[in-house]
Amino acid sequence: MSSSLLHPPSHLSPAVALRHSQQAPNILKKSPGAISTSVFQSLLSAPETPELWSTYENLLLSCLRTGDDESAHQCLERLVNRFGNDNERIMALKGLLKEADAEDAATLNVILKEYEQILQDNPTNIPILKRRVALLRSIGRISESVSALISLLDISPTDAEAWGELADLYFSEGLYPQAIFALEEVLVLQPNAWNIHARLGEVLFIAAKSTGNASQLAEALKRFSRSIELCDDYLRGYYGLKLTTRQLLSDPQKTSSNKADSDGFAVPDSTTLSKLDEMATEKLAEIVRRSSAGEKGWQGYDEAEIKATRELLEGDSDAIIR
Repeated sequence: MSSSLLHPPSHLSPAVALRHSQQAPNILKKSPGAISTSVFQSLLSAPETPELWSTYENLLLSCLRTGDDESAHQCLERLVNRFGNDNERIMALKGLLKEADAEDAATLNVILKEYEQILQDNPTNIPILKRRVALLRSIGRISESVSALISLLDISPTDAEAWGELADLYFSEGLYPQAIFALEEVLVLQPNAWNIHARLGEVLFIAAKSTGNASQLAEALKRFSRSIELCDDYLRGYYGLKLTTRQLLSDPQKTSSNKADSDGFAVPDSTTLSKLDEMATEKLAEIVRRSSAGEKGWQGYDEAEIKATRELLEGDSDAIIR
């Protein structure tokens, strides 16, 4: 059984999720459909492990991504047999399958009402709260989705996933200060999350481009730098670092007039920025080259991100030639 089946499929590439889905019938055939509660039977059967149920749940999600609804329902049936219909996580998975099976908006509204009924009985059912947020967003009711997330965070203020989703919703609405605040809350809970440092850098960079705020560019530079410090091969960190240094180098006033922030960080001088830009360029070129060649240890990068990086480097080369 693939070890990647123990990881949530949202973190897997479409190709890996498809491979899991294609393996689903064989995995379901070989794996037990239920675990006996009899002590005698349990001695004779394969032992129950947490990995087994993680595999079923992640296989269910991969199958939904690729349209294999039959295998997804089989996975759910086994999870229901083990944990029962009243388990909060099972409730959410059942709702997710109903959403996937829905053929029109009216059916989705019925499912939404079912979520609301469940929450009337148990307002702290976190998995159902999250499904309600996701469904509201999917049908375009963004303001209600934001309100639902804020209510969820009132109940569970240390839920980093919820803060990240709130940041994404705010960003989609162009509410950059609120998105920045929400991402900072994620980093309070997960200070070494290099992807969140880079995401915060991206939002700061976009906000700075729209407002001309040099301090936000300085903060973006700091966040991208922290991202690659935590993960030496993180493409988005180097990509953002290159964009930010290029932006700062194109406007010398931003490097000369910017003061240190509360942490004592100020935009480096042009010489240091040029070195950072050169380092980012070299690393991005290495990632593109080795990933495209399929070298071991350099696979798994998103194809769209590799393409965007290649275009960025080619544009940079054209500018130098001209």
